[in-house]
Amino acid sequence: MRIPAGRREQWERMLRSGRWRGCLALLAGALPALAFPAPSLWWLAYVGLVPWLLLIRSAGTGRRAALDGWLGGIGYLLAVHHWLMPSLHVFIVVLAALLGLLWAPWGLLVFRVLRAPVSVAAAMAAVVVVPCGWLMIELARSWEGLGGPWGLLGASQWEVAPALRVASVGGVWLVSLLVVAVNTAVALLFVAAAARTVAVVGIVVCALAAGAMAQWAPQPERSGVARIAVVQPGVISGPHSVERRLAVSERLTGKLAGRDLDLVVWGESSVGVDLSRHPEVTARIAALSRRVGADVLVNMDARQTGGPGRTGIFKSAVLVGPDGLTGDRYDKMRLVPFGEYIPARSVLGWATSLGKAAGEDRLRGTHPVTMWLPRAAGGRGLRIGPLICFESAFPDMSRRLTRDGAQLLIDQSSTATFQHSWAPEQHASLGALRAAENGRPMVHATLTGVSAVYGPQGERIGAPLGTDTSGAAVFDVPLASGTTLYVRLGDWPVYGASAVLAVFCAFAGVRSLRRRHRGGPAAARGAAAPVVASLAESDESDESTGRSRP
Repeated sequence: MRIPAGRREQWERMLRSGRWRGCLALLAGALPALAFPAPSLWWLAYVGLVPWLLLIRSAGTGRRAALDGWLGGIGYLLAVHHWLMPSLHVFIVVLAALLGLLWAPWGLLVFRVLRAPVSVAAAMAAVVVVPCGWLMIELARSWEGLGGPWGLLGASQWEVAPALRVASVGGVWLVSLLVVAVNTAVALLFVAAAARTVAVVGIVVCALAAGAMAQWAPQPERSGVARIAVVQPGVISGPHSVERRLAVSERLTGKLAGRDLDLVVWGESSVGVDLSRHPEVTARIAALSRRVGADVLVNMDARQTGGPGRTGIFKSAVLVGPDGLTGDRYDKMRLVPFGEYIPARSVLGWATSLGKAAGEDRLRGTHPVTMWLPRAAGGRGLRIGPLICFESAFPDMSRRLTRDGAQLLIDQSSTATFQHSWAPEQHASLGALRAAENGRPMVHATLTGVSAVYGPQGERIGAPLGTDTSGAAVFDVPLASGTTLYVRLGDWPVYGASAVLAVFCAFAGVRSLRRRHRGGPAAARGAAAPVVASLAESDESDESTGRSRP
């Protein structure tokens, strides 16, 4: 379709305007967020980066491309984490601006491989290095100190069965690589005729690779069924809410008697006292365990003693059996920045005056824990691996539990603060990825919804408990034996992407040095034209905008 000349000139003026271009970069970066729950437009992930890529390509200079990458990164982070605004207020903009800097080098990388003219070699390089650059961003911001791995692009594919099989091979990292590779190939369809063949081949190769992994990737074999109950008391606020929540949880659990259960799971912060110091509360839960015939996994959010000199507020998963505390306890290791602790509180403590940031830092656990249920699974026993809240976002934590022998992964969460946002659905969806990566079923139990259960291949088991539900549900959870390639090999896509980028940067550096070496004698003899042409080609020109550095 031919674009009218007037419309084309108007568009080019917008691209030359710093203000309009900045707005476009913000919007282009925010677009892929619609692929995540709650919209769950999963297919958008495969083309959602294309406008951003094309915008960066049209940058007249490398500096402008880095700026487009930074602004797009801000848009992406604000869109994916917008539900944090009531808690952090304006501080979320500050955080997005700082973390968005991770996309500035990526913008420069995209500009270098996609700028006009795009040769066949450049197109082939783009399909490989652009996804690798994106993966380095996801790796960097997956560090807990930078907020953790929430909103990884591959996680948007949590309900796509072939993508979940890909995750069993290389984790969410490999899914992100393939998604960005498809976006890059689609973008190439719009930039040059010479690149279109490469683009089509790239898309076909990605599809064939995903299909091959879905068909032939080894999967654990089913090895039985565990009958798990999830208790979700619902939204309970106001005076004495902790005590009233406990009473509702007890009432709902009591109704599960006679259901032949292996385990009852309560959500995060379901108990507001240290059970070791409140035997009367422990006795009430133990009586429930005897009544339903199964242990109860509760979660304490209370001041406790975690060891010599470590007294403070812990979030702990604790197993209560018919005789009381079993001795199994897991203290949360990775805390939510600002929600459960303030990074560099002496400097950033003022954040508590702007929103609902933590008034007191929680204390961290020191090691992962697996818990043994000797009476579960028909008397064969069941080993569970507990996680708490956003720890389910970290692929390495569930992988470690699986390697330690966990047969069932459990995440206890509470999203009551973000009840009317996309957060509950986004959080619940992570369970599908973790289940598929490890070949282990996963139970995501919350106080207020969404609570959901997933099988060993990431498939949903039963109906989830939504945010409008107060009740209990029983799930027949299929168990599995064996391990996936991701459990065996770990984060190999990250290492591979790092190696690819290292080779690319080394090649680009050697090529630049050779050009300078060839241009030096010519410049000394007064023939400066080759040097100017080389500089224009390597850093500051773009035929699509008609702009070049003098």
